[in-house]
Amino acid sequence: QVQLVESGGGLVQTGGSLRLSCAVSVNIFEFNTVGWFRQSPGRQREFVANVNLSGRSTYGDFMTSRFIISRDNMKNTVYLQMNNLQPEDTAVYYCQAAVLSRVYWGQGTQVTVSS
Repeated sequence: QVQLVESGGGLVQTGGSLRLSCAVSVNIFEFNTVGWFRQSPGRQREFVANVNLSGRSTYGDFMTSRFIISRDNMKNTVYLQMNNLQPEDTAVYYCQAAVLSRVYWGQGTQVTVSS
């Protein structure tokens, strides 16, 4: 059974940093992509970033260099380093793993940036 467990969210002041973790319960190489989405109240879930089998990273259209995705193959874990956080980054961040037509989601972790 595939499980994605996020951690690392919390409350941070504007300009602070957080690192989110997504621990995958199976071999991470079973998926074409593993990455992150986010959703804030009243808005659609939006793509943040993912990393594919070859290690290539893709970022969402809104993304800046403030966010960096990485992967630890030995730990089957994907990270999202978020720097210089802004209030508009406040959202629930979800981990997603995808292969062919199958998509798996984590339960989400709340990130709140205070101004």
